[in-house]
Parts: sequence; structure tokens; C-alpha cells
Amino acid sequence: SRRGQDLACVLFGAAAWQVRDRDQFIGWAHARRRTGLHRIVNNSRFLLLPWVRCRGLASQVLARSVRRLARDFAHRYGYRPVLVESFVEEGRFAGTCYRAANWQHVGWTQGRGKLGQWQEARQPRKAIWLYALDPRFRALLGGQEPGR
Repeated sequence: SRRGQDLACVLFGAAAWQVRDRDQFIGWAHARRRTGLHRIVNNSRFLLLPWVRCRGLASQVLARSVRRLARDFAHRYGYRPVLVESFVEEGRFAGTCYRAANWQHVGWTQGRGKLGQWQEARQPRKAIWLYALDPRFRALLGGQEPGR
């Protein structure tokens, strides 16, 4: 902000290991996921601080964050990610800011949680939102276009 106050917190980390709807959207087989997963970054936390009131700020923060993510990531880690994922808890949040920032809703998690060690759902289902950092993300990840 102009006065030097923090407005938001955005964290990025490693992608989820196995997400059926994301993997189908990419067109991945199991072996391809193993070799390409590092090129996906997970938006693990997104918070606008409670005292901040500004219409449209959430989508602006998301858009600006992903705009520089590939460049910053390449500078730090030596390669560029091509896709960003985020999971939005159904019922608590609508994902409106992701839609407004041009992210794509591609499906739902199964509710098994991060480790996925249980066969039954133990966590709330979450909407899967993806943002392509490179329009060739499927080819770069070794996936296939749907229907091929």
C-alpha cells in the first residue's frame, strides 16, 4: 500500500502429488506426473488482511503474484513453472477472486487430504483452480489435450 502497510499474504509451495481432476485436465499418465510435477506450483495460502477493504483487491493480488511467479521462481530455482494450482474449500469460499483473476476451475478434490492415505473422504472437498503460466503447459508437462 502507499503507507507501507501489509495488505495480503500469498504463499506458494510444492504441488499436490496426486489430484485426479487436475491430472486429467493436463492429460497426464502416472509416469509423466512423476517427471513433470515440479513444474507446477501450489498457491497454498491466500489471505487479505482483515483491516483491508478495497473492491477487487483479491483478484489484483492474485494476478500480480502469478505475473511475476515464473520469473522469480526461475531466478531462485533455475527453472520456470508452467502451471499454478490452488484448492478452495467448498462451502467456505466461492473462489470468486480466482475466477476474476482468470484462473480456471477444473474440478474437485476427493477430500482425502494432503497425504491421501485414507480411502474414504476425511477432509472437505475443495474446488481445483489452475492458472497457466505458459500456454504450452500441457506439452511442457508431457500431457495431452483432452480428447486425444
